[in-house]
Amino acid sequence: MLLTRPEGTEPADLHLTRRAAVGSLFFAGYAVAALAAEAQPIATPADGLIIEEALIPNGADKPLPAYVARPAKAGRHPVVIVVNEIFGVHDYIKDICRRFAKLGYVAVAPEFFYRSGVNLPALTDFKEIIKVVSQASVDQVDGDVKATSAWIKAQKFANGAKIGITGFCWGGAVVWRAAMVDPDIKAGVAWYGQLKPLIARAGELKAPVLGLYGGKDTGIPPADVEAMQAALKAAGKTGSSIQLYPDAPHGFHADYRASYVKADAEDGWRRLLAHFKANGVA
Repeated sequence: MLLTRPEGTEPADLHLTRRAAVGSLFFAGYAVAALAAEAQPIATPADGLIIEEALIPNGADKPLPAYVARPAKAGRHPVVIVVNEIFGVHDYIKDICRRFAKLGYVAVAPEFFYRSGVNLPALTDFKEIIKVVSQASVDQVDGDVKATSAWIKAQKFANGAKIGITGFCWGGAVVWRAAMVDPDIKAGVAWYGQLKPLIARAGELKAPVLGLYGGKDTGIPPADVEAMQAALKAAGKTGSSIQLYPDAPHGFHADYRASYVKADAEDGWRRLLAHFKANGVA
């Protein structure tokens, strides 16, 4: 399936190709609504890692749950906050956390939609998914990111001076905002997150952001990418930039969906690691 809109695909956009055996054990943790019949998701083992669930104080009645993957090796490690798509923290997001942990990072994926009490990966109705996602306001999500940074800084296994953030689809926009409002964020990498509401705010960036976008993303037109590039230049944000993959659709990093483009996903990952390293998150 191709997600055509970064904040959630409309039913008319969809031509779903769900795996017939979607209830099988291997695929049970993936987003049912977006799992492609031909999916062969990357599976990163947890050996040499510590995997745990954290509860992060955020001022709410119930704390913010988060999936954490980190090296078993002692020491204070650099950190990446991993921001999910509209489907929540499912197996794709957890695997990304393990990929970072294998590289020596602490990876933290907060459950931004936890207040709804809904298991998003299990939903198949996009109207229901969008209903849950829309309940998470900008201020609430930005506050949860800052609460996550504060929690990270208090952990003995984390280097609180080296916090980066990356996010996909819905989470891509969260990355841009986090680099504007969270002073603990040192660098961000946004994968195909909505740009239109953020172009006018480019001057607010306090940390450099690398944007990774697809030229065939029907939900984020090239005009928006060009406008953000111009806004970054006008604001003097020379550390921030956008890499456009001409033939990539929305969701080109998502290895469990039909939108996956292996070459562009791998190139984007290399650029992500280089961006973090160049900006002190390594």
